[in-house]
Amino acid sequence: MNPEMRTPSRRQLLKWGGGLVGVGAFGSVMLTSSSASAAAVTSSKHFDLTAASTMFLREIDLQETRVLQSFAFDNTNKHLYTAQLVQGGRELPGETQFYDGAARAAQGDLCITRLDWGGNEIGRMYLKGFGHGVSIAVEPSGNSAYLWTECDVDMTKNPDGSGNRYGTKIARFKFANGAVLTTASAALTKYTPVAGSTNTTVAIDPANSRIAHRYNLNGTWKYALYDLATFKSGGSPLTTITQVSDLTGVTFQGYTTYGQYLYTIDGTAYGTSGSVEGTGNTYITCVDWNTGTKVDRQLTKAGSSLSYREPEGLAVQIPDTSNMAAVRLHMGFASGADASAPKQASFYYKDVLV
Repeated sequence: MNPEMRTPSRRQLLKWGGGLVGVGAFGSVMLTSSSASAAAVTSSKHFDLTAASTMFLREIDLQETRVLQSFAFDNTNKHLYTAQLVQGGRELPGETQFYDGAARAAQGDLCITRLDWGGNEIGRMYLKGFGHGVSIAVEPSGNSAYLWTECDVDMTKNPDGSGNRYGTKIARFKFANGAVLTTASAALTKYTPVAGSTNTTVAIDPANSRIAHRYNLNGTWKYALYDLATFKSGGSPLTTITQVSDLTGVTFQGYTTYGQYLYTIDGTAYGTSGSVEGTGNTYITCVDWNTGTKVDRQLTKAGSSLSYREPEGLAVQIPDTSNMAAVRLHMGFASGADASAPKQASFYYKDVLV
């Protein structure tokens, strides 16, 4: 058995001292404009949200005792990356005090786990002061990958009602197994797509090399779509749209983009906010980037037999990169109601395009 796949002891889980490294100054890119250009997004098919869902992985163990927050696929290397808040009681290198779960959430400390497509852990790193992990993105690079996450939590603002804080910038950095990064790390390149915005996150369309940016500006939720190379160089988005009214008042749980369409997921765990076991209140919404209007919104019962089921994230998978047209829209679900045990994650997908 690969040593990295063995189940660590409780002491190893809480300490994780050996082999972890802290790193510190950063590169930064200020994007030139947040306004939409006149260029339209090339037309494409969209996922049929009424089609049946297929199980990819069910109830795989994640090492932290906090639930899955988001995930993304490295389609080149066939890796799956997950984001969780760091669990209470875990001691990281350089720390001299105990942090409970509430403190980790308020600081925006994240755990990123790399898995193979069989659900086996093959790497892990920690991010301190980055955010809540609402959405992460992956950009393959050789046999590894660059990760895109929110960063630079605004510690001057009070947490929201759940005690969480969120990032104000975007970070890009190479995955490094065993590393602990702070937001001052030299390994980061930072982006400020919209000055003054909050709750800023990204998702990548791996089939079309585009990146979507969600943010809140003066109380309004916006989404911007860029060519990935343009985003990196500080250019303008292809288009910017306002969040559709269907998402007002719901529990937002993530998003992704494919072709001409934006996809979002919302809902709560069984037993909360009107969610009923066996049915749930998880909805997938499809929005046209060119018009900013809703194309479809459907309740999904994927994973409905899970004893605990909370929607957490969307991502696009391309199982075979020699056939870029065969794509899957994945939904993530957090499992495991035992607060003291490592949480689990399940993934289901839709692959019918219309």
